[in-house]
Amino acid sequence: MNSKKRTRGKRSKDILPKSWEWDRWQQEILDHQGNITLRSGRQVGKSEVIARKAFDFAINHPKTVTMIIAASQRQSSLLFEKVRGNFEIYERENKKSLFEDKPTQTRIRLTNGSVIHSLPAGRTGHFIRGFTLDMLIADEAAFIGEQVWLSILPTIAVSRKRRGMGYIILLSTPFGKGGYFYHSFTDKDFRQWHVSSEDCPRIDRGFLAKERKRMTKAEYRQEYLGEFTDEWNQFFPTQLIKECMTLIEWHKDKHYHSSRRYYLGVDIARYGGDENAFIIAELDQERIKIVVCETTDRISSTDTIGRIEVYDREYRFNKIFIDDSGVGGAVYDLLFERLGRKVIGLNNASKRIEIQGKEKQRGIFKEDLYSNALTLMEIGRCEIVSDLSLLRSLKSITYEYGQLKSGERAVKIYGDYAHLAEAFVRACWCIKEKGLNLYVF
Repeated sequence: MNSKKRTRGKRSKDILPKSWEWDRWQQEILDHQGNITLRSGRQVGKSEVIARKAFDFAINHPKTVTMIIAASQRQSSLLFEKVRGNFEIYERENKKSLFEDKPTQTRIRLTNGSVIHSLPAGRTGHFIRGFTLDMLIADEAAFIGEQVWLSILPTIAVSRKRRGMGYIILLSTPFGKGGYFYHSFTDKDFRQWHVSSEDCPRIDRGFLAKERKRMTKAEYRQEYLGEFTDEWNQFFPTQLIKECMTLIEWHKDKHYHSSRRYYLGVDIARYGGDENAFIIAELDQERIKIVVCETTDRISSTDTIGRIEVYDREYRFNKIFIDDSGVGGAVYDLLFERLGRKVIGLNNASKRIEIQGKEKQRGIFKEDLYSNALTLMEIGRCEIVSDLSLLRSLKSITYEYGQLKSGERAVKIYGDYAHLAEAFVRACWCIKEKGLNLYVF
């Protein structure tokens, strides 16, 4: 919105002071009646226009129910606060309140019978079930888990049939290819908008130039150009990750089976570096489930060892796979003394490991660990708990080809948010501990 300009034309719905002019795409969104999907770069004004649209809808359509969701309550509340701000502006300008009662942190109730809710989607959307909605607004929709849409979309069905409403509004910065938000841009039931930060007159060009130099091409294209993109050399494709993240809820008290085998993958953080990462895998014959994904700040080796011992008492691991290089070496040594041969060091170098009861010399390289995990995902034998941090970590892993001094071709695998991915690929190595040869090196 450009300040100090007046909105073009008069509309009955314009009951707020006309102290600005909407950008063309913003005005188009305000005028459109139907499903909307909006992908954009950062800070272009998408939240402001959607907040205004929610305000207009609640005012002009009495006795309607609007819900704002996001992956977290914090994100949902940010947009909700902007909606509430529109009502407060109206109240100041007109000396009249539209509120039926005092708004709460998650609900606005109006004198015309309309209600606006704000809730987190969570992993499943379970707590959103039971609502009947006339408008559903999903903020940062690309970050909402795929299983949420199975829970939430039926809530608009009755309004669409009986009232001709049941509108869906999606807005987000992209987050890789794949998923409901991504596919909405080829869905004929949505009208699509794409807005780049470079097209926004309110964003300083010098700032964008510095950001372009600071970020990778893919990061800049995603964050500021609003483009769906995966790194050309991304090791785990985003679509594949999302397809594998179908395990919505797993609770030890309900789902733990003593007849199954459990494994822990650990990545030890450097002091002042990433968090410690812990991934727990459940192996049932030839199928792996990644059931727990946790991180902790690196406090001390003693604290890390104590946490692993607690996990072991709870899950009775068959094996614990730990990166024993660098600072992980001390943790590995003490764990080996206390827990014995179930503790296996996997640090991308030649190791003596136990396979089916026999010790063998095996060169475990980073490529082996990552290729094993990728293969499990591709052949449908790895189900992963829906976790945004793990998705982000797997998505960050990239690769490039190089050449060793010997002339052999080598693959370099790396990522700037790799700690969870490192624990993940180690947990997936449990399939090798069982001696299942899923691929050929």
